Amino acid sequence: MSGGKKEQPAGPRWTQSWLGGARAAGADLGYPGERLGLPEKGSGSIAGYGRRLLALFIDWGLSLLVASFLTRAFDWSPQQRSLWTLVIFGLYTWIATGLIGITLGKRICGIRVVRLDGKPVGPVWALARAVLVLLVVPAMIWDRDYRGMHDRAANTVVVAI
Repeated sequence: MSGGKKEQPAGPRWTQSWLGGARAAGADLGYPGERLGLPEKGSGSIAGYGRRLLALFIDWGLSLLVASFLTRAFDWSPQQRSLWTLVIFGLYTWIATGLIGITLGKRICGIRVVRLDGKPVGPVWALARAVLVLLVVPAMIWDRDYRGMHDRAANTVVVAI
C-alpha cells in the first residue's frame, strides 16, 4: 500500500467532455437560429418551446370544440370524435399554414411558420409539415435551432411575429 494520499488526474475527466453536452466539449453553438441567419431576439427570431406548445394546445382545443359540435350533429361515438378531432386538426393546420403561415393558436402566441428561402409555405409543403405533425414523433425530434423534423422536411421555421 502506498502513503495514503490519492493522486489527482491532470485535467478534466474524460466523461466531462461528453456528459456535459456540446458546450462542455468546447463547441460554441451560439443562439438558436444564428446559423440560419435569424436574429437572436425580437421579430423573426426563433420561437421558444413554451409559445409553440401553448399554440398547439389552443389549436388542438379548437379542433376538439369543432369535433364536439359535429358529434352532436352526427351522433358520433367517442372514438369517432377522437378520430375526427385529429382529421380536423390536420386539415386546419394544413390549410392555415399553407395559405397564411399561421393558425389562430400561433397568432395568439405571437408566432408564425415561414420558409427559410423566403417563399410562402404553400399547400404542398404545408401538407408535408401537417402530416409529420400528426405522426407526433417527427415533431418531437428537434435540432439546435428548435426545428423539428417536420420543419426540416418542409424547409420551414417557427419564428416570433
